[in-house]
Amino acid sequence: MALKLYPLGIQTFERIRREDKLYIDKTEYVYRMAHTSGAYFFLGRPRRFGKSLLVSTFQSYFEGKKDLFKGLAIERLEKEWTEYPVLHFDMSGGKHMNPLQLEEYLGYRLKDEETKWGISSPANGTNNRLIDLINTVYRKSGRQVVVLIDEYDAPMLDTVHEKEQLDELRNIMRNFYSPLKFCEAKLRFVFMTGITKFSQLSIFSELNNITNISMNDDYAGICGITTDELLTQMSADIDVLATETGMDREQTINRLKENYDGYHFSAYSPDVFNPFSLLSCFAEKNFEAYWFSSGTPTYLINMMRKYNVHPADITRVEASASEFDAPTENMPTLMPLLYQSGYITIKDYNKDYNYYTLDVPNKEVRLGLTKALIPFYVSPNTLAVTNMARKIAQALDKCDIDGALTMLQTFLGTVPYCSNANSEGHYQQMLYVIFSLLTDYLVDVEVHTPTGRVDIVMLTKADLYLMEIKLNQTAQAALQQINLKNYRQRFALSGRPITKVGVNFDGNTRNISGWMIEKATSRNS
Repeated sequence: MALKLYPLGIQTFERIRREDKLYIDKTEYVYRMAHTSGAYFFLGRPRRFGKSLLVSTFQSYFEGKKDLFKGLAIERLEKEWTEYPVLHFDMSGGKHMNPLQLEEYLGYRLKDEETKWGISSPANGTNNRLIDLINTVYRKSGRQVVVLIDEYDAPMLDTVHEKEQLDELRNIMRNFYSPLKFCEAKLRFVFMTGITKFSQLSIFSELNNITNISMNDDYAGICGITTDELLTQMSADIDVLATETGMDREQTINRLKENYDGYHFSAYSPDVFNPFSLLSCFAEKNFEAYWFSSGTPTYLINMMRKYNVHPADITRVEASASEFDAPTENMPTLMPLLYQSGYITIKDYNKDYNYYTLDVPNKEVRLGLTKALIPFYVSPNTLAVTNMARKIAQALDKCDIDGALTMLQTFLGTVPYCSNANSEGHYQQMLYVIFSLLTDYLVDVEVHTPTGRVDIVMLTKADLYLMEIKLNQTAQAALQQINLKNYRQRFALSGRPITKVGVNFDGNTRNISGWMIEKATSRNS
């Protein structure tokens, strides 16, 4: 397969095909959805996952632009190529608006379509204008109308947890969308995309005939790039990237999977890569955190604090679908927002008991989240923390846990006091954040054993560390807790030498006051 230019920043199907840029073939999904039961569909996916390109693909398909689909899967599937009139509304420009601004924005979007269809004197109100628009298009074209709405929830995302303003914006959008049910007989197909899931009553009013395909196995790979698509449609790209980075093909694939793979959107979903990060990596020939750095997680960090969610709380969570594929405007936990925004994803499904295991999808997201949390748990100086973490990693690679803790103690002595540093839990989370920056290591907290739990477990290249943390006690007391509960036995099958570490923090200095390390002997510092 010949290499093509990557469509970074391009979300228009026709442009990609006319300019012969790389297009990962999703047209079989398009055909399947257009020829299945039902006519109203909703798809939720994280930002920059190809939703807008999918909407654009539907538009070209329903407009009968057969020439654009030459060589794609749908060419052998579609026999009729019936042309339908399409109304395409992109709501992504409606962010950061008050109610008056949002009404004006919707008016402009309607005006674009009204002009195309010769409506010079529109009715009053966006609701009536949409009804008249659909009626006019249906009458003038002689065919049912296709309505495509991209990022339906964009106007409400910034205020999703500010109830008063959210209610106002939600009422405006509910009023705008309600004609879609009223005009059902004149509509051939309605497709809506978004990030978050709002309850049908709050947004879609009586639009209760919409099918949510967000967790449907048949459509799990409709956005993003699956492993199979990577290995087949981008095979030559992998070889070029391998040459540029000095790795062999297998190493390159593993590195791509480690950084950008790991998403699953249903119980039996294929592995899905983040398309923005994957294509950016191929274009730049570098393994950077493209998706995470393209959007600020500030709102997420604020919500984690509001819901009292700690960094370690978002890893390996078990839940039923109703607990994460749920409306976000009245969610009791942060899980729906984390899942629908792409910060956690499905990792496993237990069919017997009908529950899912969710976790951070990949290295890019895990490291990005960790760095975003540094100011809240360690220090506002993120650069200093990451540099310190690298030095700790170098010490641990030499099995020098004593040297690593010495460096950490010295560093913490330069950090301003934290107002909430008054519990063992805070220091546990702080160490979790620091050690999670060491991306080649596996770090977990509150690891359960048959007789208790371990505060922190860290698997490095050479050792398995069991760490117990105390506040205003002694390092010896922390180490004795590991010994008394026989934590070593729980991890005997790891195959790594086990090092037990007891650490005590002083509540007055907010720093490590002492530690004890035990392999064959113990040492006090």
